[in-house]
Formats: sequence, C-alpha cells, structure tokens
Amino acid sequence: MSDASRLILASGSAARRSLLEAAGLIFEVIPADIDETAIRDAILEKTSGAEAGDVASVLAAEKARVVSVAHPDALVIGADQVLALGGKIFGKPGSWAEAREHLVMLRGRTHDLVSAVAIAQGGNVHWQTTSTAGMTMRDYSDEFIGAYLERVGDRILGCVGCYELEALGVQLFERIEGDYFTILGIPLLPLLSRLREEQMISA
Repeated sequence: MSDASRLILASGSAARRSLLEAAGLIFEVIPADIDETAIRDAILEKTSGAEAGDVASVLAAEKARVVSVAHPDALVIGADQVLALGGKIFGKPGSWAEAREHLVMLRGRTHDLVSAVAIAQGGNVHWQTTSTAGMTMRDYSDEFIGAYLERVGDRILGCVGCYELEALGVQLFERIEGDYFTILGIPLLPLLSRLREEQMISA
C-alpha cells in the first residue's frame, strides 16, 4: 500500500480500533508517543479558563501531528477523551488509588465526557472536531467501588472516568445523554464524513 492511500490511527485504544474496524475502515495502528499528562498540565497552566474541549482537541491534534511527521503522505487520525466535572478536568487514573478517588468524586453526579478527533498529514493538522456526552452516575456504595475495581483489573487505568461503557462500567450509570461513539472515545460520524471528503472511503 502506498503512503498516499494509507490511513493510520495514532491511538492504542482497543475501543477506537474496534469502532473503526466495525465501520469497515482499513488502517494501521501506530500509537503516538507523547506525554499526555505533561501536555494537559501545560494547557491548564498557560490557558486561564481552559475547558475539557480545549484539552481534548490539543491532545488529539498532537497525536495525529506527531505520527504524521514520521509518515508524511498518510492520513493520520488522532483522538483523545477528557472528562470534566465542576471545573476539574480528569485524565486517565495513574493508579488504583487514584481510580478509586475518581469514582468517589464522580458518583451521584453528572459529568461531561468530551471526545476529540483530528486528521493530520505531513505534520499539519487540517481537520478536527469534538463532541460531548452528559454522563450521570448513580450513587453506588464504597463496597461496589471495591468489587468493581477488582473485577475490571488494571485495564481500568487506561480509561478516562474509570469505566468502559461497553462492559461492566455500564453498571455505574443512572442516565446517559449523548452520542454512543463519543462515549467510546471518538466522534465517529463526523470522522467518516470527513474521510469521504478525503476520498479515503466510498461516498
């Protein structure tokens, strides 16, 4: 396959990969090697009033840009997801203790889950968009948190909000408002529309 017809997903997310595969896309997976935490912290420090959408957009764009530098003729898809609650922005938990802390802070409340996607080529980002879902968690018990973390194991450390909605994480919720694909980590319908414009998939 020539670079001109290559499509690359710059993310190691199994959920994103599954969504794109189910949509019939043919692509490679080359996760971007960036320090997400450092970039997020820099945005929040430098930009007064930065919101979840700002952070997710920058991270998605940077993932796409970095991989596209190494593969300049391919179209590279970058994606990111950020959770916001009461002015606080959450990333992926760094430990089980932090995961438990996140679940305690989120229970019984509604948070915003923001997913961003970007497309880059030759080191330049030329398209991106974001989508937001409202997620209301039920008032689960401390005992439930402990049992939940034991069952899901270490893979929860790779999930913003400490949940996989397509798996056991659905038990954490009382109500969900928003696009299913956004919740799983990528605004899929706008991405497919853009790929049609790029003639990467059939119109």
